[in-house]
Parts: sequence; C-alpha cells; structure tokens
Amino acid sequence: MTACTAMFRHLFPAILLLMTFSMLSCGREQPEQRVDTARSNVQEELGEHFGKPVFIRIIKEDYLLELWIREPDGNWDILKTYEIAGMSGDIGPKTREGDEQAPEGFYRVYPHAMNPRSSYHLSFNIGYPNKYDKSLKRTGSWIMVHGSDVSIGCFAMTDPGIEEIYTLVNEAFKTGFPSVPVQVYPFRMTADRMEEEKDNKHYDFWLHLLPGWNYTEENKAPYPDNDTE
Repeated sequence: MTACTAMFRHLFPAILLLMTFSMLSCGREQPEQRVDTARSNVQEELGEHFGKPVFIRIIKEDYLLELWIREPDGNWDILKTYEIAGMSGDIGPKTREGDEQAPEGFYRVYPHAMNPRSSYHLSFNIGYPNKYDKSLKRTGSWIMVHGSDVSIGCFAMTDPGIEEIYTLVNEAFKTGFPSVPVQVYPFRMTADRMEEEKDNKHYDFWLHLLPGWNYTEENKAPYPDNDTE
C-alpha cells in the first residue's frame, strides 16, 4: 500500500462527512438562492418597479394574468400582461377539493404564502378559499400561481414568467406592504357578455363579482373587496 493510498483511506471518512455536510448546506440554501437568482434575472428590466405596490388580475377565459403596479403618483397601471401557460377546468368557480377548477373571486397573498421551495420553480398561494367561499361550504386548498407550463386547479406562468411575478410581489412585501390583491374573473364582464351568460348556472355568483370588475375598469385600481379574511 502506497503512502498516498494509506493517507486517502485515513482521510476518506472526513472527506465523506464534509461532502455530506456541503450537500445538506446547499439544499438548505437552495430556496434563497432561487429567489436571489430570479431577482437578478429580472433586475435589469423591472428593477425600477421593485418595492411598489402590486395587484394581480386574472381573466380565465382569455388565459391572461395582468400585473398592475401603483406608481408614486398613486395611479395604477398594467405593467405587464402574461399568458397563462397552464390552467385546468372551465369558466366558473371552484367549489370542492379535486374538481380541477381554478377559483374565481377576490383573494389576497400574504408574505407567509410565498413558496421558494416550490416543485414548480417558485409559487405563492392566492388564499383560496376566502371568507365568501367558506360561507358557501366550498373546499380546496393550495391554489397557487407558479412556474412550469402545466397545472391542475392553479395558474402556471412558465418559469421566466413566475420569476418576474414572484419577484415583484416579494419586493412589495420587503418595503412593508402587507398583502397583494389577486382578483380572478371568468371573462371580461361587460354588459353584453353578462347578458349572454344570464342563463348560466353561475350567473348569480358572477353578479357577486361584477362590482369588482366594474370598479377596476372605472377606477383603474384594485377593488377594495371584503371577501378575504
């Protein structure tokens, strides 16, 4: 046995322990690194908007997510519109666990809902069921806006898309804003479209959402809902 071989056999347990510790450390750091990397990726294009209040409006039929920003003058503007890459179900609310429907209604994201450990790159929980959903005995949980391009009951925005959305929501929290509104509509709720849907079984529920849609269209601002807790 050579001196080098003997030394390696002597040091091998220590090397293995160090490798194991390093792997575990990397695993613990991965979520934070993922968030930091996402922030770095979008800094050049969107950095000037970091820390501003954010509002998200989703239009299911159009497969669109609008990301609104409040400017220092108090006005809200649509910063970017994203195509939803994956969403299951049809127009109409989510009513029960496992129905594969994406919800409709007025929700809020809070800092604890941010998930950097998501299996879909990054994600955040929109807060379904809200107070109104619970009053109707609707069930379900973990409805997320996340990365990837597939989803059942959630909203998949692709990895580059969620990096932008997640970062702007996260940066708003960093500057002290307590929550981010997420308002989900079945379609563009114009008078003509509502008339077309008057025989739909969800029509009465959509009348509940209509003031929110009209408020944002008229005031260019998020609806001050009272459905959330």
